[in-house]
Amino acid sequence: MRILLVEDERRLADFLVKGLHELGHVVDVARDGVAGRRLALGGEYDLLILDVMLPGIDGLSILEAVRKAAGDCARTPVLMLTARDEIPDRVRGLEAGADDYLVKPFAVSELFARIGALSRRLVVKGTGSPVSVLRLADLEVDLIARRAVRSGQRLDLTGKEFALLAALLRRRGQILTRTAIAEQVWDMHFDSHTNIVEVAIRRLRSKLDDPFRPKLLHTERGMGYVIEDRSA
Repeated sequence: MRILLVEDERRLADFLVKGLHELGHVVDVARDGVAGRRLALGGEYDLLILDVMLPGIDGLSILEAVRKAAGDCARTPVLMLTARDEIPDRVRGLEAGADDYLVKPFAVSELFARIGALSRRLVVKGTGSPVSVLRLADLEVDLIARRAVRSGQRLDLTGKEFALLAALLRRRGQILTRTAIAEQVWDMHFDSHTNIVEVAIRRLRSKLDDPFRPKLLHTERGMGYVIEDRSA
């Protein structure tokens, strides 16, 4: 899934991002309410994770803005995180349109379980298929089970290779730059002197494309990489 995390506690946010990346999710992070609202309204996310207490504007205000927005944005699932454990606060969040509510401190395993539960209730726009299962040609990627299968054969991918494939597949048909890949998969700023992205692409391609037809992973010289079926 593509997830927006709006959390101003840096250590918690960094920890959650690392775990979500390891599960194969693509994560954008905002550290204050103003940036969070801008990203939530402008991006195409499968899930929003919003802290209630934020600098600028609070998470409930972001939630209310999302629910009043037009189009698919208004239907984006929202999981609220808060240090408040008073029932009226939770009721307010649920009445504002939150899909789930988790009180801090929480076990990270519980957060991930709740994300998994929300993802199983979602569908990819226009397909009716679970958003946790992504398909392209004869490729099927299950984000929850962390399993990739092509032509009935399971692909033996490392954690980073799986995360890279998921990031590309979530934006199928769109070119991802090396910078975007480095930020999403490795959570790092791209260094033009490193070939970490090229090496990862080469290894993924050897497992994803070399034994199969048609080729799905393509290089757009000078721009980046894209995954799509060009056989039609």
